[in-house]
Amino acid sequence: MKKIFFNCLIAFLLLGINHASAQKLITKTGNIKFQATMPSYEEVAAENKSVSAILEQTTGDFASLVLIKGFRFKVALMEEHFNENYMESEKFSKATLKGKIVDFDISKITNTPKNFTLKGDLTIHGKTNPVSIIVKISKAANGITLNGSFEAKPEDYNIEIPSLVRKKIADKVKIDYNFLLTK
Repeated sequence: MKKIFFNCLIAFLLLGINHASAQKLITKTGNIKFQATMPSYEEVAAENKSVSAILEQTTGDFASLVLIKGFRFKVALMEEHFNENYMESEKFSKATLKGKIVDFDISKITNTPKNFTLKGDLTIHGKTNPVSIIVKISKAANGITLNGSFEAKPEDYNIEIPSLVRKKIADKVKIDYNFLLTK
């Protein structure tokens, strides 16, 4: 009897886990690019291709995490300065976005991208600010895609830009994101 009960309990837990995970779409290979280049100066841009994100299909709850050291620049010295001087990535190793996609309904997602609003909190460099971001969502072969762009000001996240290079870095950093979320 104990063995039957134990086997039923295991089966119930496994079914529960599968059901719960079936409601979530995830990625560990999301893409974020940022651009802070000023005209006539060296390009200030980087890309991270290993961003994690999760979407709860039934509620529209969304979370994303990016490791700061995962950003790659064309110039190695710029990457080093980014991590050591500006982002202090040893101290502030990640950035997160947590929020909810307003009026999200998975059944209304089609192959044609549709705009939604993501309202939540963006944390960069240990500082959290509320954000409202337009997200383009469309159906993909094995999940959905979320992409778009928004801007952030370094000063809003306590990121200090030395006066020596201030004119070489944009006041607003353009952030592009692209996620393919699957089961």
